[in-house]
Amino acid sequence: MFESLSKKLERAFKNIRGLGKLTEKNIQDSLQEIRVALLEADVNYKVVKQFIADIRAAAVGKEVLDSIQPGQQIVKIVYDELVKIMGGSSQPLKMADPPPTIIMMVGLQGQGKTTTAGKLALHLKKRGHRPILVGADVYRPAAVKQLEVVATQAGVEFFSLGENADPVDTCVMARGEAQIRNCDVIILDTAGRLHVDEVMMAEVRRIYTQLKPHEILFVASAMTGQDAVTSAKQFHDALPLTGVVLTQMDGDARGGAAISLISVTGCPIKFIGTGEKLDALDVFHPKRMADQILGMGDVVSLVEKAQEVVDKEKALEFQEKARKASWDLEDFLEQMQQVKKMGSLGDLMRKIPGMAKLMDSGMDFDEKEFKRMEAIIYSMTIKERRNPKIINGSRRRRIADGSGTSVTEVNQLLKEFEHTKKMMKDAMRGKGPFGMWSPKGKKGRFAGPMAGK
Repeated sequence: MFESLSKKLERAFKNIRGLGKLTEKNIQDSLQEIRVALLEADVNYKVVKQFIADIRAAAVGKEVLDSIQPGQQIVKIVYDELVKIMGGSSQPLKMADPPPTIIMMVGLQGQGKTTTAGKLALHLKKRGHRPILVGADVYRPAAVKQLEVVATQAGVEFFSLGENADPVDTCVMARGEAQIRNCDVIILDTAGRLHVDEVMMAEVRRIYTQLKPHEILFVASAMTGQDAVTSAKQFHDALPLTGVVLTQMDGDARGGAAISLISVTGCPIKFIGTGEKLDALDVFHPKRMADQILGMGDVVSLVEKAQEVVDKEKALEFQEKARKASWDLEDFLEQMQQVKKMGSLGDLMRKIPGMAKLMDSGMDFDEKEFKRMEAIIYSMTIKERRNPKIINGSRRRRIADGSGTSVTEVNQLLKEFEHTKKMMKDAMRGKGPFGMWSPKGKKGRFAGPMAGK
């Protein structure tokens, strides 16, 4: 997410940070680099034009030109403008009082609308709501069945009149069904098309007229870039959209759609999809997104994610073990599994301030490394996991054969386990800078998210 843009902006900032004094000439040169970076990231050209004009207006002021650290001032100006262009602050869902809240999902086909409906239902369920998913897409084959499967996976209610029913009737009936089942949020999964057409718009307008939903969320894939912005504007012209959900943000290294959408449509981004799993839906925070784009990390989101997936009792138990250096390979395995629940390792690392630069410079966090380490530990006996010191030469050969690895890789894991164990013990006693990382050349291993919590 934003990897390409982040690298290009970092290069532009690197040049300007080295300047002892700013002039209108070198500011212009830097703005040209920023302009190119944004255009290559697929940001709408009109948005880029206004963005650069706003930065120039703020940057040529005497306060900036005469400041002690002019380069840092420019970075701050770019940061502020990025936050502003992405909406300034997060926009929560409008919840009805009294319930039920009706949320209508709209968008083109193939953008992840049905899966996103399930993700949103799970998101709301975790926050104490009782959502019901309504299958109103009667045109795409098996769309209703897909939503039913998603509802089952999310552990929420599902309703549909079937693939031969009128979509408007389905949505109207869902309101009464929600009351019977004591559901306080109705999520309508409406039909998508390969392109915006009048038949499609007429149908969603009929649903809107009948139910007056509190939220109309347009779902679009970030991978489609400016096409997502264009289709969002077309929908917004036909329906009073209240928000956008950008899916596949984890697969788009450019990120231009996220930056352009609000300026072009006037519609806030409310959520972003960051993976295939049902829990991979995040509230969109412009400030946190700007932090990530400029390589400043996003510790708040990292902590929030950890709070969602980490077992607090186990975290406290591990903390005590780490303090005494009494944790074993079973604890180590459990820590890796907790980290995996939090999402992509690369994405997690980039949320840590300064880590993006280390990764760009060659530090590697390979997801396959986790699987290899898990395979090695799973090939050990319970006794070996709890007391790694008994693992002699013959045991190492057996473990290597069982895990499909080499004795060298088994030795490396055991060595790094002991090294990480010592580092975490020192960190708990205030002797080390942190207990999470075990650098080895240009590679880093993650010991666990609970250290120091």
